[in-house]
Amino acid sequence: MKNLKFLLVLPLLAIVACSDEPVSDSLTEENGAESAFVDDFTEVAFPAEYGRVSDVYFGGRKLPVEELNGKYVYQGDIFLPENSTTKTPVDLILEAGEDPSTTDKSTGRTEFLWPDNTVYYDIDPLLPNQARVTDAISHWEANTAVKFVKRSSETNYVYFTPGSGCSSYVGMVGGRQPITLADACSTGNTIHEIGHAVGLWHEQSRADRDLTITVHWDNIYSGREHNFYTYVEAGWDGADYSEGLDLGSIMMYSSYSFSATGSPTITRKDGSTFSVQRSKLSAGDVEGIGVMYPGPTTTTEETTTEETTSGTGETTTGTGGTGTTEPEPEYINGEYYTIEGVTVLRKDDKWWVQKGKNWKEVELIDGRWRFVK
Repeated sequence: MKNLKFLLVLPLLAIVACSDEPVSDSLTEENGAESAFVDDFTEVAFPAEYGRVSDVYFGGRKLPVEELNGKYVYQGDIFLPENSTTKTPVDLILEAGEDPSTTDKSTGRTEFLWPDNTVYYDIDPLLPNQARVTDAISHWEANTAVKFVKRSSETNYVYFTPGSGCSSYVGMVGGRQPITLADACSTGNTIHEIGHAVGLWHEQSRADRDLTITVHWDNIYSGREHNFYTYVEAGWDGADYSEGLDLGSIMMYSSYSFSATGSPTITRKDGSTFSVQRSKLSAGDVEGIGVMYPGPTTTTEETTTEETTSGTGETTTGTGGTGTTEPEPEYINGEYYTIEGVTVLRKDDKWWVQKGKNWKEVELIDGRWRFVK
């Protein structure tokens, strides 16, 4: 389960208009006889469709996405919000003396996590088999401190709706945000997509993944290699809430995700394949969610650890899940952090950012970085 250190100080997403400048394509996929191997453990938004691959900027970082049906699709099943994604770099640091309250750079920004641990939702009446949604919600509520409340007049909410595949946005992006579920999307796939909606990314892209797994690039379907990049390669700091890659995470790719020939694209370091699951949140998933959404949690269902299933039936709170408010993060001098989309250095109890060959002091005001002088 992927959660970066920048989530501890939530990166507000700068809502800016997309540029009309042309995008330099890294690849244009053509439908052909060969297709990427997709199994039940690889959620994709548009199965058997291939879009133009280009680089966009989201949260101040460059990400490779496929442009499909008017959407920016990241790592197969993640939608990036169009109104906070640009095709040109966005300056996330204000000039010295610039007032964050008067600049349009911060207009319309939304919180990444759901306030008060509460996700509002609604279900499209046309969605078949709605029990998979209610069962997935029940599983989340039984194992985490996240609450799901049927929407009445709330502006920000998740909308479970039919689609050609399984997909979701990451975190609360503002307004009605769809979670699409094709008929083939199971309850486990729904648990996975809810994971994205509350703020989880994919497990296999965490910074330390190469200590546990090997990515076999030659076996990946041409044009889908970007789905396997780590978040560090995208510019995030890569710090995770849980220790070590969790092969049992419901957010983990399988050994055969996006395989061109059916050969494994991911193996353990010894070359062996591994089993993943789409049944329930793993113990590592629950641990990370406990940091993001702290609070008392009574576990009534089993959770998985690595590739085996275990359950104690005991009360579990997750990291920081004691019912108290989340403690302020401690920042260590000499360490780098990614906060509000900007990688900064903590030094002499101040914040510094590299600008060219020099280091410039910056300060965080109302969720925006600003040069001190």
